[in-house]
Amino acid sequence: MQGFQNSPSDLDGGATVSPVAAPAVSHAEFTIGDVVRHRLFDFRGVIYDVDPVFSNSEEWYQAIPEDIRPAKDQPFYHLLAENGESSYIAYVSEQNLLPDESDEPVDHPEIAGLFDDYAAGRYRLRRERTH
Repeated sequence: MQGFQNSPSDLDGGATVSPVAAPAVSHAEFTIGDVVRHRLFDFRGVIYDVDPVFSNSEEWYQAIPEDIRPAKDQPFYHLLAENGESSYIAYVSEQNLLPDESDEPVDHPEIAGLFDDYAAGRYRLRRERTH
């Protein structure tokens, strides 16, 4: 029996196969455990997850006023956030975050379930939460 080798045109009925452009790779400036603050609004938080690009609903995105709506092709961060009145979950673009230089821990009830220690402006992820 002779060997048979497929070419791209054999697999698709003779049509030319075009390469698919991969999305631009973004590199996150912040990492899980970093304490950050919002550039425009008065809140801060600890990062507990990172999306390399926007990964929320279009409805959520369109609810942001157009004049401050961030680009989708940048890292977005999930934060355990706090302000002067409450704690909550926030989803924030990289362009809107700055390192928090207060050197104070974040007051959020879910921190103890995800992180162990706080030192030098960042939290250490619990061992059982790492891959």
